[in-house]
Amino acid sequence: QDPLAELVKIDPKAIGVGQYQHDCPQKQLDEALGAVVEDCVNAVGVDVNTASASLLGYVAGLTGSTAKNVVKYREENGAFTARRQLLKVPKLGPKAYEQCAGFLRVPESRNVLDNTGVHPESYDAAEKLLSLCGCTLADVGGGLAELPERVKAYGEEKAAQACAAGVPTIRDIVRELLKPGRDPRDELPQPILRTDVMEMKDLAAGMELTGTVRNVIDFGAFVDIGVHQDGLVHISEIADRFIRHPSEIVSVGDVVKVVVLAVDVGKKRISLSMKQAKP
Repeated sequence: QDPLAELVKIDPKAIGVGQYQHDCPQKQLDEALGAVVEDCVNAVGVDVNTASASLLGYVAGLTGSTAKNVVKYREENGAFTARRQLLKVPKLGPKAYEQCAGFLRVPESRNVLDNTGVHPESYDAAEKLLSLCGCTLADVGGGLAELPERVKAYGEEKAAQACAAGVPTIRDIVRELLKPGRDPRDELPQPILRTDVMEMKDLAAGMELTGTVRNVIDFGAFVDIGVHQDGLVHISEIADRFIRHPSEIVSVGDVVKVVVLAVDVGKKRISLSMKQAKP
């Protein structure tokens, strides 16, 4: 199960995105948070044959109703076997297809490009680029380790002109061809959670743990250490030097080492320190 598919069902405001979120104009907050979720979904990409309507609704170019139509079409006609099939979905016209196609993956397609982030408009450029480098689509998925060097040797600008595309597009195509169907989240560092620490009662002062920064506020940072309750690293425990704001050192998503200072099970409070953790 893709965690992202479940997270998109939750109103972003319910996650708790900052101590001042209730002071912001709620309409603007909804729009801003919705845009962030949409950016995340599009950056990861969506398997059109497994995604729910909730997840598809965040794909650029799709609305809530067209997302439901995609799921309904899939249920009635079976799995999609090509990106072009999306044009058969009711109310999903050429313009919407142009916007969403590059973010939707079709692993079952015979065309390997349908399972990459390469947009259909760039398929000809991708095949031309492979030809210039002495490769074919059959090499995608395992035989293109030398592609970046071959493109560099040929010349990016020269290749871009030959493929009738821009240099940034050529770079994007190369990146996608190297790892078709890849999930960019796989490349992110993973926190090392201890199997003997599952609940707050398992914690003890002096324990050194690894966690993920979940929120950064004026007086510190909240870190997920795998016990269903985030711990607080007070601003005074973030660094050995003086800092005006925690964001000078940490950002949401950072994987950090922390030491447990104190645990209050009754009040569900965990005090942590980053500066006392071993490098």
